[in-house]
Amino acid sequence: MISEKDTICAIATGTGSAGIGIVRLSGPDSIGIADRMFRGKRRLSEMNTYTAAYGQLVKVNGPSEGEALDEVIALVMRAPHTYTTEDVVELSCHGGPLVLHRVLEEALKAGARLAEPGEFTRRAYLGGRIDLSEAEAVMDVIAAESDRALEASLRQLRGSLRNAVTELREKLLYETAYIESALDDPEHYTLENYGDRIRPILEESRLRIRRLLAGEREGRLLRTGIRTAIVGRPNAGKSSILNLLLGEERAIVTEIAGTTRDTLEEKAILGDVPLVLIDTAGIRETRDVVEQIGVKRAKEALETADLILMVIDAAEALSEEDEALLRSLTGERPEAEGPEDGAELSGRNEAAPILILLNKNDLATVVSVPEIEQKLETWKSGSDTPVTRVLEISAATGEGRDSLAEAVRGLFFAGTLSDSQETYLLNARHTEALSDADEALGRVEDSLEAGVGEDFYTIDLLAAYEALGRITGETLEDDLADKIFAEFCMGK
Repeated sequence: MISEKDTICAIATGTGSAGIGIVRLSGPDSIGIADRMFRGKRRLSEMNTYTAAYGQLVKVNGPSEGEALDEVIALVMRAPHTYTTEDVVELSCHGGPLVLHRVLEEALKAGARLAEPGEFTRRAYLGGRIDLSEAEAVMDVIAAESDRALEASLRQLRGSLRNAVTELREKLLYETAYIESALDDPEHYTLENYGDRIRPILEESRLRIRRLLAGEREGRLLRTGIRTAIVGRPNAGKSSILNLLLGEERAIVTEIAGTTRDTLEEKAILGDVPLVLIDTAGIRETRDVVEQIGVKRAKEALETADLILMVIDAAEALSEEDEALLRSLTGERPEAEGPEDGAELSGRNEAAPILILLNKNDLATVVSVPEIEQKLETWKSGSDTPVTRVLEISAATGEGRDSLAEAVRGLFFAGTLSDSQETYLLNARHTEALSDADEALGRVEDSLEAGVGEDFYTIDLLAAYEALGRITGETLEDDLADKIFAEFCMGK
């Protein structure tokens, strides 16, 4: 039976070899258990909080009891000013997997229990050190793959979302309590013209919630990456652009048109923006059965893409295939000869912005930015397709990569995160809770317009209050909390 009063332990560092590895203990007997294993000039139980000691770890049971395991630094941290709010000991060992597992085994023999995934952070949550939104931010910090994603996670870890939610809940609770007081004690509290009083509060609260919800898209993209489909006719340089953005030779590049037969998906960081790059087969009409499958998958990638990069070989004159694909991307459908017309892209995500890249600007080019822009203006008349910029780039030299990063950043993120006081929502659970709260406050406004009694307001005010509480964990079911912490890594 798992108990929150157990002393738990786990390897808190990565599983590979390293210079240092840490075994962490937390719980009421963590210092005592570590003392049974530790041999130094001082006993750990005699040390003040946040002090460290050098010594050896030894085996505690069996025929080889007292045999040295490793030289370590033991850090003692006493409750309540620790990560878990409990007594904590961290044993910094040599970072070999075998050493760490032997130290962990001895800690288990000495009386500790192996921690469940996320149990250290769960204890921090239960101890009141952090709320649930901050606990979830811990894993977002660990999983962050870009500076922007890391800053967003750290902002949430520092309490940006908690502070906003707490402020909203306090307002709603106060108004709920006032209505209840007025209904119970009308001699001292009045509800006369109460609608005029609460209406601006509701408007302000819903505006704040919607500002938070406005960060949902950016938060999702920071967490998962911007799905970026790289399209173009065969041999336009799509795979070379992929390799440029990845910084490595990941895709095969040859002079033979149609080399890429399938979609290739890779993660990359462009500036401070995470991308999921999808290199696609050249889109054209073909009788090759394998290439037809590649073209079909390229079109499927466009259906889920957040961003489309169309690559044109600027060292060659614009081909019929280039023009057909450009027309299709900009909303003008070419007259198809049949259902298998290679340039038809009717299934693509119409909301995805398009950046057109004129590749090979390190060579003598025959296709210019003004030429493409003029064609686009003609083709997209009456269309709201978000073709935003035409950029020159060289997959060979890397020239234009910074301009591309700036364009992508401008499309999906306004300015730098550090300049913004808004909070990006990094979790779908938070989005759902905020949406529920907004809907509940909308029902209060509907009740105001309908002129129903004030006692009805409290039902939806409390519904909004509880929905917001799900974000911080104050109105959360235990089974959902279990599920959230089960997704954490071991040792955290």
